[in-house]
Amino acid sequence: MQKPTYEDYKRTMRKITDVNNAMAVLGWDKEVNLPSKGAMHRTQQVSTLAGIAHELFADEKFGDVLKFLNENNGLDDRQRRNVSLTLKDYNRNKKYSTEFVMKSSKVISEGYAAWLKAREANDFGLYREPLGKIVAIKREESEILGYKDHPYDALLDIYEPEAKTADIVTLFKDVRDKLVDFAKRIKAQPQVPHEFLGKFYAHQKQWDFGIDILKNMGYDFEAGRQDLSPHPFTTNFSPQDVRVTTRVDERDFGNMTWSCIHEGGHALYEQGLPVDEYGLPLGSSVSLGIHESQSRLWENNVGRSLPYWKAHYNKLQNAFPENLQGVPLEDFYKGINKVAPNLKRTEADELHYHFHVLIRFEIEKELLEGTLQVDDLDKYWNKKYKEYLGVDVPNDNQGILQDIHWAHGSIGYFPTYSLGSFYAVQFYNQAKSDIPGLEEQIQQGDNAQLLTWLRENIHRHGRYYSAEDLCQKVTGEKLNFDHFMKYAEEKYSFIYGL
Repeated sequence: MQKPTYEDYKRTMRKITDVNNAMAVLGWDKEVNLPSKGAMHRTQQVSTLAGIAHELFADEKFGDVLKFLNENNGLDDRQRRNVSLTLKDYNRNKKYSTEFVMKSSKVISEGYAAWLKAREANDFGLYREPLGKIVAIKREESEILGYKDHPYDALLDIYEPEAKTADIVTLFKDVRDKLVDFAKRIKAQPQVPHEFLGKFYAHQKQWDFGIDILKNMGYDFEAGRQDLSPHPFTTNFSPQDVRVTTRVDERDFGNMTWSCIHEGGHALYEQGLPVDEYGLPLGSSVSLGIHESQSRLWENNVGRSLPYWKAHYNKLQNAFPENLQGVPLEDFYKGINKVAPNLKRTEADELHYHFHVLIRFEIEKELLEGTLQVDDLDKYWNKKYKEYLGVDVPNDNQGILQDIHWAHGSIGYFPTYSLGSFYAVQFYNQAKSDIPGLEEQIQQGDNAQLLTWLRENIHRHGRYYSAEDLCQKVTGEKLNFDHFMKYAEEKYSFIYGL
């Protein structure tokens, strides 16, 4: 019998990727174009493709190919890394029995339906029992996958490979010890002007401005497109077909503006992955945290900076003269960086956002440990919001029911949002060190060298490095919250006159 080759491995991986990407096209179409009557069969179509992809990846013969190649000394470094990462993914996938997959799918499907009903009724009580079953199935999953120190490690590893719960605990201790008090100092100051943000901004003018923003960032419209969807997202079918969506609120131009910049950051990462590694680990992103670092770097460190708006504010004023001609640039800059505690994670400012994530992480960790029960969750949620943000939760929809993640079974996901923001500042600081006059370039509307730096230092590597190793390689140290804290203190001390 002929020995398997690396080319055999590549062919199978690309076949699996083709099926997954066909499924992703259907998912994109569902959010952008699907007529209402098409939903039932679309669910069936996606389910069929998911089954095919799972069967291909779980095939014992493919496992034999991976094991053989993993012991083969004839591969180069990149080939070995591809095979070892795929073998890790394969071995994890093989731990799931068909019975467990089916049970988990049923529990999550029922939980999602219950969440929708609870949202409609604004009543957590309708979701309490189904959520309890989701938590139980995720506890079972953590035992199936295995862990050394904490059951949360097993689920966290799905989204942020090699990250440890203990490290996230340490990181969020810094958030509690440093950021909470700083936000309270800001709250004691007079609020910055921001009324101009709520005026009428015409849909088409916003759309045109958003397209210009994406082009200026370096987003390749020959390898992508932008459309409208209720919830902005980025999806990719190869580095040469990466699509973004945005939403437009005519009473809040910031909704469109920063969703364009945020999703554009995600898309630039995907467009920068190596084309010749299509379908392989080195042709995909490192982790959700690193992916989020790319969107947050562009959204916050660039897109909410004074140099960025020195380049773009005149164009925005000309598009909306009735709203902005009387607003000085410095007032505009302060207004778009307004800080105030709020109820909803997705509407939070750059600082309070991490309190929202911290609350969710603490809840998930305690649920997995069994020290917190779902029966007490809504009261515990409300208590945490009062403690960390000083706000009273008026109802379940603005509180415990606001996120879809748990209804999808995505426990272990939330910390990646904060990790992304913290990585972003550390990467951006390094880019400023490596590129003389970077902020002067941004002030002139030139982002080319920044994008080149990101391509060279982050995008081109795919999954070759872990997130921690990539951070060490790029910045010379592991993730360090002090970078974010210093950035926040300098920026918001100026904005709020601290």
